[in-house]
Amino acid sequence: MPTSTQEFTVNGRRYCPPPRPVVVICIDGCADEYLSSTLLRGRMPNLERMIGSGYRGMVRAALPSFTNVNNTSIVTGVPPSKTGISGNFFLDPETGEEVMMNSAEYLRCGTILAAAARAGREVATVTAKEKLRDILSHELDGIAFSSEKANEARRETHGIDNVEELVGRPTPEIYSADASLFALQAGVALLQHDMADFLYLSLTDYMQHKYAPESSESIEFYAAIDHELDALLDQGAVIGATADHGMNAKNDADGRPNVIYLETLLTEEFGPGFKVICPITDPYVAHHGALGSMVMVHVPDAGAIGDVGRWILQIDGITEVHDRSTAAHKLELPADRIGDLAVLSGRDVTVGRTAEHHDVSHIANGLRSHGGRYEEMVPMLLSEPLDDLQAAKASRDPRNFDIFDFTCNRANR
Repeated sequence: MPTSTQEFTVNGRRYCPPPRPVVVICIDGCADEYLSSTLLRGRMPNLERMIGSGYRGMVRAALPSFTNVNNTSIVTGVPPSKTGISGNFFLDPETGEEVMMNSAEYLRCGTILAAAARAGREVATVTAKEKLRDILSHELDGIAFSSEKANEARRETHGIDNVEELVGRPTPEIYSADASLFALQAGVALLQHDMADFLYLSLTDYMQHKYAPESSESIEFYAAIDHELDALLDQGAVIGATADHGMNAKNDADGRPNVIYLETLLTEEFGPGFKVICPITDPYVAHHGALGSMVMVHVPDAGAIGDVGRWILQIDGITEVHDRSTAAHKLELPADRIGDLAVLSGRDVTVGRTAEHHDVSHIANGLRSHGGRYEEMVPMLLSEPLDDLQAAKASRDPRNFDIFDFTCNRANR
């Protein structure tokens, strides 16, 4: 069967996929410095070749710069205000409970993946983290599984079985470089066996949380990614890659995690009843101890929101404080799924609740994390050159959730 080139529209955006395999990759946590460090050492020759005939630039991610928020925007092509996904974790206004936002029940729009499948493409999504699979596979008639639980994939629930046999490797440990490499290798295998021609591959940021861009561990990891890029290019794929967020060190002068325990400070200053929600919270606490650079504050007295916001903004290390309506407008967030105040911190600062709420045992010797403005700008990589319209768009304010548009919609393909 020839590869479908049928156009499709989702969330008001039109996509015209080429008659070649399409592979979009989210390199989780990929600050541009990781690419530059590895390229400078000559360890990513395939990426160098790819962008030499294609494109490398920078795009703006969605805020808060967390995994669930941005992966959802990438696969829908729209900001969080449209997707309804405001974090990895939030205070559900309907129940008053603090819950994970990793279920498709919270999604308020359709996905590019499901629409592509309806248009005749053979779609597959492979995510390193199991927490993303439900959202990415929303209404998808295709293949969807995670590296984390590859050995549990079943045809009736995941669209595929025998994943370990397909990839030729056992299910990897989630806290490893292999979790990301397995997702890429699975994408290669799916193409080689003609099981998919429209893929979304989402990696994990364990390595970026643990290692700086210039470290030998990071260099080896990105060199391994480069090897899989070569395999994807050999399959004739049109590749687009971006990141969900960047990554920065968040430590004090002594190298210890630099944390503002905001709920503790608010209680000491104003009294009890405050609730600080950390949207970075997810099942992978060894990555970051649930400490990031953006939090939501629920204020017990609505009349005090202004005073509380002004007080928070005076704290050293806090860079922005927005009330609900301003955050919804300026940060493109769903107003009913954020706090009374949205608080962002500086490049080397994180915000938490109380010391008791965070397990820092895994990061006691240093923290690398994300969530705020300083992790908002991320790379965009394309294996094909931009046409005139795309070049004009790339020169303005491109977003990471434009990646399917840039990958699919070249007029001169």
